[in-house]
Amino acid sequence: MKITFKLYATLGDLLPSNAVRNVSTIEVPEDASLHNIIDKYHVPRELAHLVLINGVFVCDADRDQAGILKENDVLAIWPPVAGG
Repeated sequence: MKITFKLYATLGDLLPSNAVRNVSTIEVPEDASLHNIIDKYHVPRELAHLVLINGVFVCDADRDQAGILKENDVLAIWPPVAGG
């Protein structure tokens, strides 16, 4: 199934080469967990600080759950950010 994958700040360089403005459409298995995708794209888990599906936060404890994503979902990941 296809989802929209967004990586922000320093993580943007880890997106596939076809990414535009930190966004790429990727193909994932229906039973993929968020950690499966994070690992596939070499995002260090400790840098996957803020993980959202369609704008809803997913805590670290739920990122191993299979089948959490649906067709056309948006998975966005931000690293920890200092300052504010």
